[in-house]
Amino acid sequence: MTPLFGHDAAVAAFRDGMASGRLHHAWLITGPVGVGKALFAEKAALRVLAEGAGPPVSAPGLDVPDEHPIAKLVEAGSHPDLMRLERLAKASGDGLARSITIDQVRGLQRLFSTTPSLSPWRAVIIDSVDDLERGGANALLKNLEEPPPNSLFLLVSHAPERLLPTIRSRCRQLRLNALDDAAMTSALQAALPDADAAEIAALREIGEGSPGRAIAYRGLDIGALDKAMREIAAQGDPTNARRSALAHSLSLKAAQPRYEAFLARAPSLIAESAKLRRGAALAEALRLWERASALAGSATRLSLDPQSVVFELAGMLAALAPEKARL
Repeated sequence: MTPLFGHDAAVAAFRDGMASGRLHHAWLITGPVGVGKALFAEKAALRVLAEGAGPPVSAPGLDVPDEHPIAKLVEAGSHPDLMRLERLAKASGDGLARSITIDQVRGLQRLFSTTPSLSPWRAVIIDSVDDLERGGANALLKNLEEPPPNSLFLLVSHAPERLLPTIRSRCRQLRLNALDDAAMTSALQAALPDADAAEIAALREIGEGSPGRAIAYRGLDIGALDKAMREIAAQGDPTNARRSALAHSLSLKAAQPRYEAFLARAPSLIAESAKLRRGAALAEALRLWERASALAGSATRLSLDPQSVVFELAGMLAALAPEKARL
């Protein structure tokens, strides 16, 4: 399995729970997108299942050797005591469903209606729990309130504040933070063995502590996208020409990956600008950041029109320009 970098404290906390003999039944794994939350959940589930079934695992952290029989079953997707819930592919084949449905959550009863097959443990990974439709969230809550014996729920969340408070209250939260430069370098080198040192350094810079984001940005000419955004923020856009051109270019179907990169980077650029301001200018930049974050965070989830979203976000960038540049 892919190695996990930069989350030693979270790994130690989970291992302490295992060693105590009273492992909490539900773990809410939070943190920025792309830092390894889903990988942590996969490795934690595998470690618990492997140690429960044997032979004993002596590898450090959450690692399980690839040759371990439980690791082979999990890799093949055929472990009978492990279930994963995630958004399913649309029947049309065009992308993924908008949510994890209540029927998927109810399907967990297939796992819990029989005794475990290979060890005392059964594990459920939900990636991400943010994607649960309301009915599915309520159905999951019943499992968390009355967990079956020796059950382990690993819930990946990018926005835990949006979850039902009753779900949060029944979980132990583990936050995985953005990686430092050393961990980012190691993670990118492991994931991209063909990349040279210069590319690794460039990806580390634009990834901002998120290996997943950095890898997703590879080949998207993020430098040019950043340049366009910075020009709007510095020089304004009194004729709307710059933001119109950017909105058109990012609304094309083939530009979807760059559009998603724009959604992630526009609020970050506003936050970067806010750090250099004071007084009323700082307050205005923070207001823009809040608006930009809310819009960018909901654009994909609500299937908002990309051209309109880019135009509006670019307008917020233009509002950062000195007043004389906006005239």
